[in-house]
Amino acid sequence: MDYITRISIVEDAEEVRLALKNRINSTDDLFCITDYSNGEDALADIPNQNPDIVIMDIGLPKMNGIETMFKIKRQNENILFLVFTVFEDDGHVFNALKYGASGYILKGDKPNVIIDGIREILVNGGPMSPEISKKVLKSFSFFNDQNDAFENLTDRQTEILKLISTGLLNKEIADKLAIGEPGLRVQINKIYKKLHVNNRVEATLLYIEKQGR
Repeated sequence: MDYITRISIVEDAEEVRLALKNRINSTDDLFCITDYSNGEDALADIPNQNPDIVIMDIGLPKMNGIETMFKIKRQNENILFLVFTVFEDDGHVFNALKYGASGYILKGDKPNVIIDGIREILVNGGPMSPEISKKVLKSFSFFNDQNDAFENLTDRQTEILKLISTGLLNKEIADKLAIGEPGLRVQINKIYKKLHVNNRVEATLLYIEKQGR
């Protein structure tokens, strides 16, 4: 039997929480093991439940999602967090990424984006809505000299990295380049190794810094 990805949801809006839960549980390789309406309950229980991924809203009552995520990560650093929120201002985006989010998706995105994001975070990390990716591109700056590392990329790898930096998911990149997703994942992993990064966010930041934006 294939591995089932275990998901926890932290979302105070009941209708959104239930819709997410139903969508996840209707997908063969995903299962929602727990859901919470506030950060306090999530913090008390999630480290013991040990889900693979937590879908985290930011605008929670009392303890907000970023603080909740940070405190959970301190107890169990292996849990991955996918932020799913209406907030797209710089402060929320950058604090979420700084304090533990591996991906950042907006609630206004297409319905399939959340499922694609869950799968992507497990394989390559860092799914972001296009709007969020643009903010990251404009505002982050890396100061390490990576010229030699970029020169080691092939033309195809540079093309893939450019598309990653726009916020496209793997399937969208594969379709655009007319290549299979397994082959694309191999190329992405090679890009990470050559650039000495761990995920899409770090690769994107280095790429944009290289472009001098």
